[in-house]
Amino acid sequence: MLIVKDLNQYYGGSHILRNVNFEVPKGQLTSLLGRNGVGKTTLLKSLMGVVKVKTGSIAWDGKELANLPPWSRVDGGFAYVPQGREIFPRLTVEENLLIGAAKFSSPKNIPGYIYELFPILSDMKARRGGDLSGGQQQQLAIGRALMSQPELIILDEPTEGIQPSIIQDIGRCLRKLVDEMGITVLLVEQYYDFAKELSDNYIVMRRGEVVAQGKGADMDLNGVQEMISV
Repeated sequence: MLIVKDLNQYYGGSHILRNVNFEVPKGQLTSLLGRNGVGKTTLLKSLMGVVKVKTGSIAWDGKELANLPPWSRVDGGFAYVPQGREIFPRLTVEENLLIGAAKFSSPKNIPGYIYELFPILSDMKARRGGDLSGGQQQQLAIGRALMSQPELIILDEPTEGIQPSIIQDIGRCLRKLVDEMGITVLLVEQYYDFAKELSDNYIVMRRGEVVAQGKGADMDLNGVQEMISV
């Protein structure tokens, strides 16, 4: 599992992450919830090594990662779908996907299961990424992350700015990744109902701290929606 202990991060003189502690069980979907500005994206960038943590531990399957560069974390099984998707607009869908397999030598083919998860990518594989709709780009970003054959996939608000029908497709895809493929998912999400429907576990952040953790089935009982609205 992913175990984070006493993680601290600063931007200038601002203390962004404050002794963050949580666990993400393997083979399950864990949602990380909280209002804008509580440090969720900073936490994800710290997990991926995009920003270097000041103090604390990040361990995956017992291996310490806090001092490793991002590419070593990808080699170790991490994949990241950033907020805003960040696909390459002038490259084709197929080229965008192949970039996700950069850790392998000379990747040439797209695994069939990615096109099964997202049939629209097969239909549009020769189209430039920038010509896709927001929802299609989000599917492309997830497909690109899957190209590295991850054990853990980290997603930063994949429903942001996406039409409802695509949100439902993304939800079904995430559950399939967990239930059928055994991939661990850490999902940052603001939409409570979407997170509640999908989550095996939840984490709530407020002002750079983890203030609650528990089972997804207990989110209503434990007042999680109220926690993230104040």
